[in-house]
Amino acid sequence: MLRARPIHYTSRPEQWSVLMRALGLVVTVEDGDWLEFDAGSGRVALGRVEHGHPLDGSTVFSVEAGDLEEFARRTDDDGTQAEVHHGPDGPAVRISSDDGFEFFAFPATRAADGFWATSADADPALTVVATWVSPLVALAAVDLRNIGARPRADDDESASFTTKNGGVLRVIHGADSTNGDLAFEYDGDLESLLGRLKAADIEARISEDVLYVANPDAVGGSAPASIAVEKAPGSHP
Repeated sequence: MLRARPIHYTSRPEQWSVLMRALGLVVTVEDGDWLEFDAGSGRVALGRVEHGHPLDGSTVFSVEAGDLEEFARRTDDDGTQAEVHHGPDGPAVRISSDDGFEFFAFPATRAADGFWATSADADPALTVVATWVSPLVALAAVDLRNIGARPRADDDESASFTTKNGGVLRVIHGADSTNGDLAFEYDGDLESLLGRLKAADIEARISEDVLYVANPDAVGGSAPASIAVEKAPGSHP
């Protein structure tokens, strides 16, 4: 079992919750300052932090896995360092890449029907994209294959992967190994999604088949101005 589940930290969780729902995500966990949302494919966790916190406005690349011990064993056997880590919030698997980047696989929970599915109420056309920035794209791509992600597309500057249980993992070229921005793909009519966002009083626009949505964290000047929703490869017009 493997699913994309990036974590976004923000001092504006109310505005983000409105945005998530307008995009078609469904809240599945509400635990104080921690929320989790299901998309049609993939999930997003939302953590509240104080304004000015170093993590405010940032997204952390992460995934979900079923059996953590087995996930760590298989990843390590395939050549990528992985170990079960027991923190204050419970167990997770820490994955270490040769480019110096580290990320975590957190335990997944089954849906009510017993399957590794996201909420049936989420927009089935919306996919979560978790992004990793690396100066060594080819090396990072090997690590994503080793955790069980399925290659989808690659070139000198980027590589993208699908996950068995939802979401896209993407590595893009950059000077340093770090977390990338939260993004989405949409397998449907961007104009319809634009209308839904505007009905929720969210500023958005379409340019060259990309829907740019106003980022709630941009108000403080420490985050990108917009969140990108790209048309999914091979999506319908």
